[in-house]
Amino acid sequence: MRDLGVLIPILGIMCGLVAIIGKVWIRPWLRLKEKQLQMTSDRTAEKAAQYAAHTERLEQRVRVLERIVTDKGIDVAEEIDRLRDTPPLN
Repeated sequence: MRDLGVLIPILGIMCGLVAIIGKVWIRPWLRLKEKQLQMTSDRTAEKAAQYAAHTERLEQRVRVLERIVTDKGIDVAEEIDRLRDTPPLN
């Protein structure tokens, strides 16, 4: 029974130490992880925008090719040569 009386102050001190350790080490670690996650999401959003722009350019090129192939009465080889001679729109 006497051992139980000593255990209560020890538990109190340990709870205080856990709180201090949490504030000193765990909170900054969580902030670091949050910043890393934010940077990763920013990079991912930037890459998604680049992919979207690239996809749009490819879709425009496919539309031009579809128009060349589906237009009637146009010599395809002549149209391709004419397009080859014009500079790109970029």
